[in-house]
Amino acid sequence: MPRPLIGITTYVESSTRFGVWDRVPTVLTPTGYHRLVQAAGGAAVLLPPDEPASAAEVLSRVDGLVVAGGPDVDPARYGAERDPRTGAPATERDAWELALIGAALEAGMPVLGICRGMQALNVALGGTLIQHLDGHVEAPGVMSWHPVTPVAGTRYAALVPEEAEVPTYHHQAVDRLGRGLVVSAHAADGTVEAVELPDPDRWVMGVQWHPERDKDTRVMGALVEAALARTAVAAV
Repeated sequence: MPRPLIGITTYVESSTRFGVWDRVPTVLTPTGYHRLVQAAGGAAVLLPPDEPASAAEVLSRVDGLVVAGGPDVDPARYGAERDPRTGAPATERDAWELALIGAALEAGMPVLGICRGMQALNVALGGTLIQHLDGHVEAPGVMSWHPVTPVAGTRYAALVPEEAEVPTYHHQAVDRLGRGLVVSAHAADGTVEAVELPDPDRWVMGVQWHPERDKDTRVMGALVEAALARTAVAAV
């Protein structure tokens, strides 16, 4: 059977430069994402921003969804006033990724949210975010590492049963959980580090850290396996 096709969200960056071309609007995502999908046994395809109404159509071509990291989700999306330390809104990206998450959940598609992607998953399900955590981002553009502890009995704990050091870069976190989500890992200070839907018939997980900066393929491998299983069922 062919490798499952995993869609990865991207974003538009206007300050990029290619050869003689400067400030060309470009669709980007760090290479770690597609390489992690490939290392985990999947085939990767990048999903540029599109009209939210086309989310279900786009997802009909892929077998799983990865919602990548990036800027803060607009607090208006979860009914909060903007904290002055919250980043500028990424309106197009919020609309597109929330539509993708909603369509994926509706279709029963495996979903993995990474950093911002986990926060967007929580918001898509009606949850809220802590807009700033002091000390969680100390040096711009530099990842830090810290341990996360799995919550016994969760899907994440079955994949990674031990305390694990993970690469992280964020200043926001999950506050009120979205509908149906449970916490499946946390940091020493209590920050929510992973969430999931406990439904055994759906594979939906979010992690606050950046697995694309690590060599551990266990979480991404589980997404790929779930996508492969879903593809096999659809082929019957």
